[in-house]
Amino acid sequence: MQSYVDVAQMLGELEPDHPVYCVYPQVYQATAKRFLDGFPGRVLYAVKANNEPAVMRTLLETGVQHFDCASLPEIEQVRQLSAESVCYFMNPVRIRGAARTAQESHGVRHFVVDHLSGLSALLDEIDPKRSVIFARMAVHHTSAMVDLSTKFGAQPADIPTLLQAIGDAGAEPALAFNVGSVVMSPDAFVHAMDVARQVLDALPFRVRLVDIGGGYPKSYPGFEAPPLDEYFSAIRNADRLPLADDGEILAEPGRALSARGLSAVVQVLLRKENRLYLNDGMYGAFWELRYKAHERFAAQAYRGAAPLDGSHQAFQLFGPTCDSGDALPGLVELPADIDVGDHIEFGSIGAYSLSGRTDFNGFYSNTVVEISAEAT
Repeated sequence: MQSYVDVAQMLGELEPDHPVYCVYPQVYQATAKRFLDGFPGRVLYAVKANNEPAVMRTLLETGVQHFDCASLPEIEQVRQLSAESVCYFMNPVRIRGAARTAQESHGVRHFVVDHLSGLSALLDEIDPKRSVIFARMAVHHTSAMVDLSTKFGAQPADIPTLLQAIGDAGAEPALAFNVGSVVMSPDAFVHAMDVARQVLDALPFRVRLVDIGGGYPKSYPGFEAPPLDEYFSAIRNADRLPLADDGEILAEPGRALSARGLSAVVQVLLRKENRLYLNDGMYGAFWELRYKAHERFAAQAYRGAAPLDGSHQAFQLFGPTCDSGDALPGLVELPADIDVGDHIEFGSIGAYSLSGRTDFNGFYSNTVVEISAEAT
């Protein structure tokens, strides 16, 4: 991977006419350390948020050793980077045969189900005596921007039966839930843990592991999220869950670990008054903006290798495809004289950007570089 001191140096040397994605290792190191130090339990990085090898390698080097994986390819990717890391196959729906390969070829022990039919299918492929199987519970809080319990999760009343069936099969039963995506109130985790406590209190046995999921938010321009420390404090001070003596809670941060350490540098292809057409858009690194949450990223314009400043005005931004829906939401303040050929760096775009971009209409870039300077 090519490395540069800053974006200005990268622009001066590459003069790119395609999007360039910039990894800031120092930012990822600081972000990961903060979460590892602050969360009162085991931290699993959600690979789906950003599976760029340079990002995952930096997280590994900083101490992230546990990975929340949704598919066999994600498990294989983690394994290629680190033979010592622990992969968790935390998707209730799997390609047939994937669980068997995950356990036999990659040593995966942790799986999840949310229905007895899913448990039966899983038991056909794995050795339960070598497995921890989480029962995923449906629980939601209104402060979450996206409800993650509409597709997956058994109702709390059904969890005891599912956990008992897991134990009867010879596996270690465990509990999991996910309050939602972009959870804007720490109270959401307190609420979900209270529901979990009621379920666990009614069990005739004690589970060792409870996965309280992800959803830890990140602030963006015009979208202010509570500090992570408030979530850690709420989780730490919540009434204790009735776990086994060696019990532990788990978290699955994706955005919280991946967002801030990556930027996208794109070029202006066309200007029509206050409308700018870029070489990346909603089918590329900006695809997450179609969901309810923030509408924009911090932006810095460049002309050549120098920052472009001066008076600003609001612009509507569009991607390069022929689809009229390739329009970024909201308006972005940029220098009034920005024009064709200038570049814009969009910061904190590491979450749900590279992992979901497409090659629709033939627009695609896989140019990833490293920036040694601290992100602004």
